[in-house]
Amino acid sequence: MTELMITALTGNALESALDDVARLRIAVFRDWPYLYDGDAAYEREYLQIYRDSPGAIVVGAFDGDALVGAATGTPMSDHAEDFGEALSGAGVALNDVFYCAESVLLPAYRGQGAGHRFFDLREAHARRLGAHHVAFCAVQRPEDHSLKSQDYRPLDLFWRARGYAPVRGAIARFAWKDLDQREQTEKDLQFWMRAL
Repeated sequence: MTELMITALTGNALESALDDVARLRIAVFRDWPYLYDGDAAYEREYLQIYRDSPGAIVVGAFDGDALVGAATGTPMSDHAEDFGEALSGAGVALNDVFYCAESVLLPAYRGQGAGHRFFDLREAHARRLGAHHVAFCAVQRPEDHSLKSQDYRPLDLFWRARGYAPVRGAIARFAWKDLDQREQTEKDLQFWMRAL
C-alpha cells in the first residue's frame, strides 16, 4: 500500500492543483450518492471560488507527484450566495463559519486515514483564520433510489466521531446533472457543523 503524503495547499500551490481537483471531482462524484455527470467547463466555473478567496485551502493527498485526493474549504462568507441562507436560522454568524466543501479520494487510497487528515488540516486552517465553527453539506437521496450502490457506507458515524452534527432545518439546495438525467436538477444538502 502506497503511503500518502497529505499537505495543505494555499496561494500558487492551490491554483496549480485545481485542474487535478476538477478531475478528481468528476471521477469520484460519479459514484453514489452524488451521481454527478461533470464536465471540465462546469468545473472551471465552480472552482473559481478557490482562486478568488484569500482564505481558501486545498488539502492534497499525493501518491508521489500525482494528486489522488483533495479536500477544499473557504470562509463561509465566500459561499454566502449559494449556502448562506440555509444557515441563517442556525444562530451562528456566517463570518464565524469556515465551510469545508468537497472531500474526494480515489477508491484505491481509502482506509489510510486521509479523511481525518483532510478535516484536521482544514480545521487548523479555519482556526488560523479566526473561525469559531466549521460546517459542510451532505447530499440527501431517497433510500429507494434506483442508482443507490449496495456497498455504500454512509459517513455519518465518522462525522459524528469528529464532533459534527446535522444542523436542524439547515438544508441548502444546489443543482447539478445526474448520470441518469438530461438536465440539471436541484438537490437537498444537509448542513453539518461543529464548534472549534
